[in-house]
Amino acid sequence: MNAIECENLSRSFGRVAAVQGLTLAVPTGSFFALLGPNGAGKTTLLKLLLNLLRPGGGSARVLGCDSTHLKASHFRRIGYVADGQDMPEWMTVAQLLDYCRPLYPTWDEALAKRLLALFALPSDRPLKKLSRGMRMKAALLSNLSFRPELMVLDEPFSGLDPLVRDDFIQGLLELPGDDRPRTIIVSSHDIDEVERLADDVGFLAGGRLLVHESADALRGRFRKIEIVGDKVSAQVPPTTPDGWLEIRRPAENVLQFVHSAYSVGATESGLAPMFPSSGVSVRALSLREIFLVLARQQQTANGREAA
Repeated sequence: MNAIECENLSRSFGRVAAVQGLTLAVPTGSFFALLGPNGAGKTTLLKLLLNLLRPGGGSARVLGCDSTHLKASHFRRIGYVADGQDMPEWMTVAQLLDYCRPLYPTWDEALAKRLLALFALPSDRPLKKLSRGMRMKAALLSNLSFRPELMVLDEPFSGLDPLVRDDFIQGLLELPGDDRPRTIIVSSHDIDEVERLADDVGFLAGGRLLVHESADALRGRFRKIEIVGDKVSAQVPPTTPDGWLEIRRPAENVLQFVHSAYSVGATESGLAPMFPSSGVSVRALSLREIFLVLARQQQTANGREAA
């Protein structure tokens, strides 16, 4: 079963297409990272999922329900923490928890107390007197305490210092399995921050989903390859082989490219007859590097369409 399903989902603001024909399925039980630069459409997509915006086309289902028909009973199963979201800042942390507690039948007071200690939050201090990072942790605490089935985090790390970011991440990672939300979706342009969290990754740019697959599969098939040998820069085949991206020739004897369909052993054996007596080095790419490659490919494709 999928926690989230989108089919040809679209939303525009005037002439700007914020989300374009997006089809996506997020399995129940996954930690899904929706990655992309600012303005990629990540926040719009999450608001469409939570019925904070209406789709211009297509459809979305969340926890088995059409997103446009979500009711209070569904929102009791969904947590939501967003950068810059409104909070009752006149309340203390304790008052915020007292306010939220009766709204959720699944509220777990023991879990709330454990999280309060983990986040080192002063329960008697008004939210308006807390730092930005502490307010974000208070928001996360008030959501995790009712044990949501689905946790939606929209740019939760934006503007937080490294220590607070680490505390925030530990609040998700260090919870025992039964205390953690079943499914987590986090949108972020800070790709390095979520690399250790995500098992499922989607890259969004210009409102388009560039790729969606497991983090392990992505890291497994993308490699930076460098070939060093006599005049190798002139030996690239006339027809670019499948999977070769960003071909560069920094010197006459150096050829570099990204391979998007790398296979251990098979790739090197395929290169051997093309570049005999040449040295081949292979380096794995981070999710951030992979995204940059894909985003540049999309920019090039968009330029061709515009021409």
